[in-house]
Amino acid sequence: PACVLGIDLGTTSVKAALLVGAEQGQVVAESCSRETQAHTSSLEAGPQGMEQDVQRIIRALNECLAALPQQQLQRVSHIGISGQMHGIVFWKRDKGCKWMECGTGPAFEPEEVSHLITWQDGRCSPTFLSSLPLPQSHISLATGFGCATVYWYLKKSPDFLKPYDAAGTIQDYVVAMLCDLKKPLMSVQNAASWGYFNSRSKSWNTDILKKSGFPVHLLPEVGDPGSVAGKTVCAWHGIPKGAKVGIALGDFQCSVYSCLTERTDAVLNVSTSAQLTTSMPLGFQPPEVPDPSSAVTYFPYFSGDYLAVAASLNGGNVLATFVDMVARWTDELGLQLQESAIYTKIIKAALAQNDSKLSIHPTIFGERHIPEQLASVTNIAVSDLSLGHVTRALCRGIVENLCSMLPVQRLVEMGVRRILGSGNALAKNEVLRQEVERIFPFTVVYGKDVDAAVGAAMVM
Repeated sequence: PACVLGIDLGTTSVKAALLVGAEQGQVVAESCSRETQAHTSSLEAGPQGMEQDVQRIIRALNECLAALPQQQLQRVSHIGISGQMHGIVFWKRDKGCKWMECGTGPAFEPEEVSHLITWQDGRCSPTFLSSLPLPQSHISLATGFGCATVYWYLKKSPDFLKPYDAAGTIQDYVVAMLCDLKKPLMSVQNAASWGYFNSRSKSWNTDILKKSGFPVHLLPEVGDPGSVAGKTVCAWHGIPKGAKVGIALGDFQCSVYSCLTERTDAVLNVSTSAQLTTSMPLGFQPPEVPDPSSAVTYFPYFSGDYLAVAASLNGGNVLATFVDMVARWTDELGLQLQESAIYTKIIKAALAQNDSKLSIHPTIFGERHIPEQLASVTNIAVSDLSLGHVTRALCRGIVENLCSMLPVQRLVEMGVRRILGSGNALAKNEVLRQEVERIFPFTVVYGKDVDAAVGAAMVM
């Protein structure tokens, strides 16, 4: 029987999953994950920049596929690919990659390709963004969005763009290389995440962009999520030549697709960042212009549907920063402790504290709708200064922040009856789960493994 391969090119790791048909539908036969360790410094943007080395991302992808069983890869008929949205990578069309022989058959390596400027990139300040033309889109422009990044290069480092004649998200790049697309093809999901894209007409704001000197030749063609972008031009790690490759998808939409079965469900995902999402009624169309102060964004989903998304920039990364801070303090005190050991200990300490009057607003990374907002700690009493109290308050703050973006009352009005909890940070942190159950008055179901690689395969 044929297999479907799903791939997700994430912020920290690459994952591949092989799905096979079974009586109960598609099941995951094999999966593999590899950390990319791709973060690299940005020469142009300095400390505000967030870039990743595409060579390392593709190396992790090749390692992932090499680790999957060859006999199953040989049966792959369809490939679904998702990845981190908003970001942008540039390449030269005829020199995007070179194919070479490796232990498991042909594979490609990036050639004339820029770094990936990721969704976490902070080079576009609010002042810079306000100097740009107003997009005709239902999504507010933010730093880290592909089109905003192009504008930044145009104004700050125009020579950077000259060698390149193609651009896309990292997942669009992989699809273009596999299918040898002369012009990159992008799904509505990824296009909306770049800014300057009208989801109703499914078209770029070319008139607005051209007027301001934007290099519109870099913009990909746009197609519907779920459609086929092309076929593999070469056997790839044993996957036959001619396997159908889907148009690249947003990791968020694929994560939701992998677990959302009922319209009365909401998905709460806490991994690096955090999202609370639920599907909008059939036929819903987003407003023509965004409300910049609104914390809820409408993401294009599948079959013309939309998701209402409270996408917080503050999730597991807040806890990771807290652990890092504790590690640096202990180091300055002359003690050595592994970060993994600190994480285990702070969770254990918080479980011993059922409550904390301490109030932590944990938005150290700001939020897209209020980028200037930073974190704060209030209600500090002597009785609540233990590590357990602070960790408990921090976990509660992460959940409360999400809840303030998409309040319980609004979820009730939208008909939500159940929350599906997912993501690494929730899976590893019992305190976080306790706070979710304390704050949301719905049934909460965990273990719904939200998996973008699986979702990408299911779409195919």
